[in-house]
Amino acid sequence: MSDTGLKGKVAIVGAADTDVGILPGRTPMELCVEAAMAALADAGINKHSIDGLVTCNAMAQPLMYHAEAFAEYLQIFPRYCINVGAGGGTTFSILHHAASAIATGMADTILIVMADSLRSGLSREQAMLVQSSTGHPQFEQPYGPTVPAYYALIAQAHMAQFGTTAEQFAEIAVAARAHAALNPAAQKRDPITVADVVNSRLIADPLHLLDCSLVSDGGSAIIMTSAERAADFPHQPVYLLGVGEGHSHEHISQAHDLTTSAAREAGERAYKMAGLGASDMDFAQLYDCFTPTVLVELEDLGFCAKGEGGEFAASGALRPGGALPVNTHGGLLSHCHPGNPGSMFALTESVWQLRHTAGERQVADARHALVHAQGGIMSSHTTLILGREVH
Repeated sequence: MSDTGLKGKVAIVGAADTDVGILPGRTPMELCVEAAMAALADAGINKHSIDGLVTCNAMAQPLMYHAEAFAEYLQIFPRYCINVGAGGGTTFSILHHAASAIATGMADTILIVMADSLRSGLSREQAMLVQSSTGHPQFEQPYGPTVPAYYALIAQAHMAQFGTTAEQFAEIAVAARAHAALNPAAQKRDPITVADVVNSRLIADPLHLLDCSLVSDGGSAIIMTSAERAADFPHQPVYLLGVGEGHSHEHISQAHDLTTSAAREAGERAYKMAGLGASDMDFAQLYDCFTPTVLVELEDLGFCAKGEGGEFAASGALRPGGALPVNTHGGLLSHCHPGNPGSMFALTESVWQLRHTAGERQVADARHALVHAQGGIMSSHTTLILGREVH
């Protein structure tokens, strides 16, 4: 398929989230079903209209055939059915697969659904086992690093190379909380300051507790179909205008550059497909498992020059009403982070923003959005460009 082959070919016509936060007694599968049924209701269709299904496995309830297990639970019989895993970038990689399936006739209407219960469904011992198994078994694990420590390496490299400060990282968390304060669904809504962030408990130098994302339960779902069929659904369609991926490494010890990521290639490919650039984006949803990821992504996706991410964040540009509102729902830092499904909530938020139904946090006259996620340790990147109309 050509560089513009998917542009405007598919649209999101349904979107829904479950409650998020601490949800004891609700399994990941139950949260998947809840999110799916709500998305179907939003799209104005029933489950029998779904002929494509894409899911992601859950850490708290792993299943050998997750997509098939969900289809069995919901009693649907899709002709296209896959389970995809790419860490935190899974959501948008999944969407890329689903869009290609619709464009090539493999399915007409696809349900994408993900959920997990990292807060309620894993014991402390299980969570620590997941943390400790992330690194390379020969070159990283013997030294005992945690996931925050890997991201702290990225932060330290940026500070050493460009003079970035802890306060500039902290501004990213403050901006996320300012957006979350406008979102009744967010897990954390109390305002915070830069001083609150840098004075919170040190986790992995230079990252403090409030530089780190939440641990949450929750689920989310969207419905996708062809652009031609999208007009038959009740809400404003949100069109896929561009998509690009970039994959550079699995383990941080093998990364070629700690301050530049494959987000650069993913963004370039998405912009090229859409025929748009960073200056055309009205808002952005950037993967924020830790504050340094946002800073590197801002630079690699062209919103500011390399090395200037700290100053850009400190200018207030990311906050509500700023030059580039980022993570308008509160992001992983303040809305929720249930693991691999975390970026699904950035996608549903983008749908509501582009429908102009986001309430108090609505970005005025929003027409275009960049939505980006990464998996691993800045390893696997996918960028989406979404819009209200096809140019």
